[in-house]
Amino acid sequence: MKTNILKSAFLLVLALSFASFTTILKKNVEVTESSVAWKGYKVTGSHEGTIKLVEGSLAFENDVLTGGNFTIDMTSINVTDLEAGKGKEKLEGHLKSDDFFGTENHAKASLTITDAKGKDGVYRVTGDLTIKGKTHPITFQMNIADNVAVAELKVDRTKYDIKYGSASFFDGLKDKAIYDEFDLNVTLKF
Repeated sequence: MKTNILKSAFLLVLALSFASFTTILKKNVEVTESSVAWKGYKVTGSHEGTIKLVEGSLAFENDVLTGGNFTIDMTSINVTDLEAGKGKEKLEGHLKSDDFFGTENHAKASLTITDAKGKDGVYRVTGDLTIKGKTHPITFQMNIADNVAVAELKVDRTKYDIKYGSASFFDGLKDKAIYDEFDLNVTLKF
């Protein structure tokens, strides 16, 4: 009887020891080789551009995505579909103003991955997205292969108090309306 108890205790300690060897690996994102592209839509068309990633990392447990953190420099908003002197500077200034992202007071945005489910490099990711000091959950798909992660996010700007030109809040905008959702297309190299 005493031998069985000792064997059971030994097996329990051994099992706990193996469980403690689960490897959690943090992989830093190479920000200069990664990209964040945005696209916003209005009734009469769309605009697109880029935003710079300041820092980021992905966490893996036994090669399975478990988390991550990212910081974006909102002051780096760049419009790529307009030329200099032909509306580019005006739109960039408007996007940085309090009508949109208020970058003077909110220079950074962030995303913290809180849950990731999936296998074979395809994950359903949930995270906390913070823009203009407001945090809301967001869910999206992320594909990971060969040290590259790719994700496409649809962000409802009105959740972050960005209501300018939104037909959800203002009547009579007609063809001046700007859609509430914008896209973020992210490629991360690590």
